[in-house]
Amino acid sequence: MEYVVNKLDKTLLIELYKNLLKPRMIEEKMLVLLRQGKISKWFSGIGQEAISVGITMAMDKEEYILPMHRNLGVFTTRKIPLYRLFSQWQGKATGFTKGRDRSFHFGTQQYKIVGMISHLGPQLGVADGIALASRLKNKNSVTAVFTGEGGTSEGDFHEALNIASVWQLPVLFCIENNGYGLSTPTSEQYNCKDLADRGLGYGMESHIINGNNILEVYTKVSEIAKSVRENSRPVLIEFKTFRMRGHEEASGTKYVPDELMNEWGKKDPILNYEDFLKQKGFINDEDIHALKESITHEIEEHLKVTFDEEDIIPNETDELNDLFQDFKYQEVKYNTETNEIRFIDAISESLKQSMELYNDLVIIGQDIAEYGGAFKITEGFVEQFGKDRVRNTPICESGIVETAMGLSIAGMKSVVEMQFADFVSSGFNPIVNYLAKSHYRWGQNADVVIRMPCGGGVGAGPFHSQTNEAWFTKTPGLKVVYPAFPYDAKGLLATAINDPNPVLFFEHKALYRSIRQEVPEDYYTLPFGKASTIKRGTQVTVISFGATVHWALETLDKNPSVSADLIDLRTLQPLDTETIYASVKKTGKVIILQEDSLFGGISSDISALIMENCFEFLDAPVKRVASIETPIPFASQLEQQYLPKNRFENALLELLAF
Repeated sequence: MEYVVNKLDKTLLIELYKNLLKPRMIEEKMLVLLRQGKISKWFSGIGQEAISVGITMAMDKEEYILPMHRNLGVFTTRKIPLYRLFSQWQGKATGFTKGRDRSFHFGTQQYKIVGMISHLGPQLGVADGIALASRLKNKNSVTAVFTGEGGTSEGDFHEALNIASVWQLPVLFCIENNGYGLSTPTSEQYNCKDLADRGLGYGMESHIINGNNILEVYTKVSEIAKSVRENSRPVLIEFKTFRMRGHEEASGTKYVPDELMNEWGKKDPILNYEDFLKQKGFINDEDIHALKESITHEIEEHLKVTFDEEDIIPNETDELNDLFQDFKYQEVKYNTETNEIRFIDAISESLKQSMELYNDLVIIGQDIAEYGGAFKITEGFVEQFGKDRVRNTPICESGIVETAMGLSIAGMKSVVEMQFADFVSSGFNPIVNYLAKSHYRWGQNADVVIRMPCGGGVGAGPFHSQTNEAWFTKTPGLKVVYPAFPYDAKGLLATAINDPNPVLFFEHKALYRSIRQEVPEDYYTLPFGKASTIKRGTQVTVISFGATVHWALETLDKNPSVSADLIDLRTLQPLDTETIYASVKKTGKVIILQEDSLFGGISSDISALIMENCFEFLDAPVKRVASIETPIPFASQLEQQYLPKNRFENALLELLAF
């Protein structure tokens, strides 16, 4: 292996060697502990250390790195105390996830490292968000994100590269091409000579670097990073290397030909570099022995700290409290007169006033800039706030949600507009696996609001009419808001943006221009978890949300003899069970109306909660009314049959007659 020193001094050359040696020795110790049953799993980076170490040393300490599960060298080069890493792998409290996740599935703001999730791809888009924040803050910093050659087959990879290229974000996309995705060789992963060639398709500069040559990695990445800081743009870098051990230790390497293992074994990044330093007289055997003794002592000393630490004692309160970042609701009251405005105007006003309140708030989504969005909610926003803060996106829901997560990691707020709530399925993974779990796993909040235009009654058919709130109400770590009136929509959206946790904000399309209400001109907030009792009565409790509230109102107006409590839930997570239970205990009968199809909807959970907590007060079984068990159809007569609006009256009267 050829090493070119150029202007690197002896101190730096030896520092590179130390940083290479440390993760190798830690790994060798971990493999011993794995065989002893003292750790549960290990993903080895042996043979790939030069990439982690070289990139990390080329980055500034305040620049974010998003590594993978073979990048121990990133963590050690950033000088994380070893006992914290050992405790992380042991599931101890002084680890970074308090025993809630394993191995390298964690991040740390202190060391500007954002760890992976098992789905691999989402961290690429997260890097886009961090890089976007650095541009918006004029920081001239670089973000480096790792992936393997297997991960480049995921859609997230392509979405992230496209976003970064379109927005010219300062991201280094670092591909560790180590020959295999678990057992699948590169010949079955992609059909091009070099993965770096993919940069051409995105108008992106790309490079190929020998990933086993520490001086080449450090020198070239340093040059690229310096250039990107001066001229913001993404760069795709393919590092040629090899995985000398299994995908994880239990996998073994039987699927790898012996001659291939032998060939790459001769290219070991540490042994080759060590020989080079010795030949140049920069280091000798005594120096190497002393260094290894020092690292061994450090490993053993920190392992003792971890082994001596008590095991975690489960505490349910702690688990539940760590699901969300603490948010103390601040009531903001209004002082001015009201105007009669539409539901859609209330959403637009709330967004605009929040943009005025928070200079670091960014709105992102398809066609939301000059065009004003599919429903014209952000019309005129570009003129007031500029295109940096009101950003059109490519059609890539997953990448945009991930970008929003990256903005949050970098300390900024964002509102994502799903053009239609149906399209969220293309961004489902980062919502339920990244946004929802991050604070619980390692204390990183997701300060993201996702606006969800939803609902039927407008003849939009199966792909533009779903009310899919149940996908998210059952996912711990997400808040779900679903207003029915302009007043509530404006105040609740303001609170959603204030809240540093992920919020799914459902807006029924059929209400946008059909419902009007007196709404304060001022900015104001409304609390989550507080239902609104619109009508009060004694015979029955009607529970609903969104457009169904208006259907229930129409039915009750048509039947003035029915004395009902009509509860508009307003938020589904958190859910106001106190108001529900109090009403049920008063009336003794309950009917729940939802627009979603019946099975698996939130009405099922509300019914179960009532049965478990108010059974002795019930005079009849809890009644649920919902759409039929099909996708929502297009033709108006079929849509009317699908929706529960016309079935609700009969169900209500049947319940009263029970």
